[in-house]
Amino acid sequence: MAFDTKLLVPLIFAGFALLEIVTRRFFQHEKGTARDVWIEAIGTPVFILITVPAIFFTAPALMNWVFPGSENAWASLPWWGMLAILLVGDDMTQYWWHRASHTHPWLYSFHRAHHSGQYMSIRIAYRNAIAYYIFMPGLWIAAVLVHLGFGPVYAIYLLVKMTVIFGAHSAVRWDEPLYKIKWLSPVMWVVERTISTPATHFAHHGMHKDDGVTHYKGNYGNLLFFWDVLFGTAHITRRYPAEYGIENLDDRGAGGELGWPLIRK
Repeated sequence: MAFDTKLLVPLIFAGFALLEIVTRRFFQHEKGTARDVWIEAIGTPVFILITVPAIFFTAPALMNWVFPGSENAWASLPWWGMLAILLVGDDMTQYWWHRASHTHPWLYSFHRAHHSGQYMSIRIAYRNAIAYYIFMPGLWIAAVLVHLGFGPVYAIYLLVKMTVIFGAHSAVRWDEPLYKIKWLSPVMWVVERTISTPATHFAHHGMHKDDGVTHYKGNYGNLLFFWDVLFGTAHITRRYPAEYGIENLDDRGAGGELGWPLIRK
């Protein structure tokens, strides 16, 4: 990604991590295991340092091969047009990829690492099998759009999107105190139906579907929770599950969760 703000996303991630460390919510000693540490310590760097650069190198190369001279071909579009295309091409397709990963057993094996940890934290933001991101349509579409001239708009879009996603996973629940301010209730009604918040995304990570909060088969949105509202998968309670993880989880090692389908144990 050849734009100056590319380092800001890791810095935002580090900021959330530091906030969790300061508030003693990062290490999750009481819930985490050595297996969790391996999954996160390997998966996150591989995604940031290998998978994303590889996709953003390969997609433009393929575009130049199939459509010679296509670089910056759409650079004259207005910023709002680029934003609309990004929201559909990247964020909405990510909603459907995420949803498919919960409805198709084979795809779920790509994604189960994201839910097998029994805690919420910035640590799990990138916690998936390596192949989950390799095949994610939105990443490839975003790389193509940057090649076509969306770079400056994508840089800002990415910063906003990742801040929302990190905030929705962080153990520091930024929305919780805002729900207690009565005059903010109408504002939060709009916010929680527009973007992913800790309350809506924590519900997606809950362990027990009968607790009245957990909504494992829904709340799939990443940046925009609006996709859940639009496509009928939203569940809003302004509460948080008592437990996180996967019910009746079968044994699988860190290698099996990161390396599926090449490693299955």
